[in-house]
Amino acid sequence: MGQKVHPIGFRLGVIKDWQGRWYADKDYTTLLHEDLKVRKLIMSRLMDAGIPRVEIDRSANHLTVTIHAAKPGIVIGKGGAKVEELRKNLEAATGKKARITISEIRQPELNATLLAQSVAEQLQRRVAFRRAMKQAVGRSMRLGAKGVRIQVAGRLGGSEMSRREWEREGRVPLHTLRADVDYGMATARTTFGCIGVKAWVYRGDIVPGQETPEPAPPPRVPGGRPAPAGPAVAVAEADVEEEVAIPEGPLTFEPDEPEPEPPPQPVAQATESETDAPTETN
Repeated sequence: MGQKVHPIGFRLGVIKDWQGRWYADKDYTTLLHEDLKVRKLIMSRLMDAGIPRVEIDRSANHLTVTIHAAKPGIVIGKGGAKVEELRKNLEAATGKKARITISEIRQPELNATLLAQSVAEQLQRRVAFRRAMKQAVGRSMRLGAKGVRIQVAGRLGGSEMSRREWEREGRVPLHTLRADVDYGMATARTTFGCIGVKAWVYRGDIVPGQETPEPAPPPRVPGGRPAPAGPAVAVAEADVEEEVAIPEGPLTFEPDEPEPEPPPQPVAQATESETDAPTETN
């Protein structure tokens, strides 16, 4: 009857985890709105960094924010200046000590939110919606996805009557709980109205209790170089102002703590024999 279930919320506690990991009895509403404020602040300041997910952990008066970004160089900034400024803004907005961890997304084409944002940006640049959907689906399938579906709805092509169109390749088992189906949404704000974009990416099955399987590496051409995968998604590194070397694994930025003062050194006491000894004179 047209009733839909959110693909990620349907799998919470089975193969998916929550984006906010904390518990509260009385202050639940306050902390929930604080989470929304933190996510809104991060998304508004780092719109070009390709951030599909922000996880928040709480403990006492500390806030741990994990930012999943396709372009971590934009989040970190030159010498870590941007992430340090962001940490101070979070502390000012929440009144709590904040720690920021940055995790890089290795294959943004397999992330549904980034895929939807890519299609939405192309629609804002007046690219034909069928072409944008077809290219996005093709890129994801070439990079290891087992199934992709993209749907757009609104005044497509500037038509008077709004309608809904979709592109699909492979299989997307929405009723299977062990299926790792990623889901994302984006909005294209065009001159003739808003166009909604939804994306589903099926990345294989997960047995409950196991970690998410690593996606297959992209195919390689003779010579060892990765095969070209067409136009880059909206998370290409071309917009980075300056190249920043990103080490392996997530990066953590913690608040500065004052260094403890060294203990006072004991003063050597002179003995009586030393003090009573006669001084020699010439």
